[in-house]
Amino acid sequence: MNPSVLGAFAGLGLGVGLSLVWLGLPLRHRLTLDDRLLPYLLDAPRPSRLLGARPPGVGALGGAGVLAVLTRPLVTDLARRVESLLGRSSSVARRLARAGKPPDVDRFRAEQVVWGAVGMAAGLALASAVWLGQGGSVVRPLLIVVCGVAVGVVARDQWLSHEANVREQRILREFPTIAELLALAVAAGEGAVGALERVCRLSHGELAAELRRCLADARAGAPLSTALQGLGDRTGLVSLSRFVDGMVVAVERGTPLADVLRAQAHDVREAGRRAVMEVGGTKEIAMMVPVVFLVLPVTVLFAIFPGFAFLQFEI
Repeated sequence: MNPSVLGAFAGLGLGVGLSLVWLGLPLRHRLTLDDRLLPYLLDAPRPSRLLGARPPGVGALGGAGVLAVLTRPLVTDLARRVESLLGRSSSVARRLARAGKPPDVDRFRAEQVVWGAVGMAAGLALASAVWLGQGGSVVRPLLIVVCGVAVGVVARDQWLSHEANVREQRILREFPTIAELLALAVAAGEGAVGALERVCRLSHGELAAELRRCLADARAGAPLSTALQGLGDRTGLVSLSRFVDGMVVAVERGTPLADVLRAQAHDVREAGRRAVMEVGGTKEIAMMVPVVFLVLPVTVLFAIFPGFAFLQFEI
């Protein structure tokens, strides 16, 4: 290679290196006001999470926020129409509470409108393909679009039921451990409120979050029994309702709470074991299908094929 070219590359590399060194010097980086105040604010108590809550309707991105503001009147009007057509606001609010979401039925109807719009877009794409491929009347493409809208609206409703069921299954799996922790705390001398505070501080999960909500209601002035009844009302689990009733009776009448909690945990574990046995029984029946229709014919073929081959060879 030409020495002048090598010299040019070497000079370029030296210049880039010196520029990076110059940019990385501490003198080039001035401390901002946040950097100066941060060491003095590390030990400050955390602010309330309520102060950091984002106002409703404000998006994380500016464009999305503007789009939401522009389309909100249309979505609100369509949500009211969906509400007038479908109704069942109490059922929707109940499932929203079971799913751990705020019981905002209007917001859910707006989400149904958005899902319906997505279904309409998919229906339009499919209807356009059908109409361009076959032509003819526009009745069939129109029916496809209407079906797409209906499927989107119904799919959001079914997805809410799925979310509620999944959350309740997580709560049911967490329940025996939480109940035994409460029993240990009560047996160690803690009261009902103290045991709940200790368990909520040490635990994470859906049931722990519900117990924290009960404690928040109790600190806000509601009786502990009323707060616990709210926990039973927000979920659709019979075992959790029995657990709440047992705790309420123990708190109000002074019965041994630790024994009640241990018995509730044992009952839930037995119910889970029975459910696993039932699922195993259904899976065992389902496993017979590949055995009968796939494995058994292949086994019979392996057993019969040598005889057929030998007969053909003799013939």
